[in-house]
Amino acid sequence: MVERLVEQRLSLVTLGVSDLDRAERFYTALGWERGNDDDGVAFFQCGGMVVALWDRGALAEDSVVEDNGGWGGVTRALNLRSPAEVDEVLDQAEAAGAVIGRRGADTSWSGYTGIFIDPDGHPWEVAHNPFWTVTDDGRTLLRG
Repeated sequence: MVERLVEQRLSLVTLGVSDLDRAERFYTALGWERGNDDDGVAFFQCGGMVVALWDRGALAEDSVVEDNGGWGGVTRALNLRSPAEVDEVLDQAEAAGAVIGRRGADTSWSGYTGIFIDPDGHPWEVAHNPFWTVTDDGRTLLRG
């Protein structure tokens, strides 16, 4: 048996934002609850992990990268229990101020997905994958 050096999990995703107050208003309009009272960063408990909102410049400096202002090559995803839930979430995101990049639609792999883009340009895939299970507590399992 090979010893695992790094646990196979993700603890935190931090989104760099241009206006923390605006970003926090957007995510709270989605129904997310902020989990801290620090003025410089907003943390949201998301199942077994945390999503943070932080100033984009400060995040780039802290991450020791140059921010060229472009898309960072990462899409966040929210897996749901049904295609109807996908459409509901896309509608809620749009009402909160998101741009809908793609309405919910059937996929070639028998799923159903759509995309919303938050006010800072972070894309979120909203998906129903019939081959995965979303538990009552929101965990996504590769196998049911």
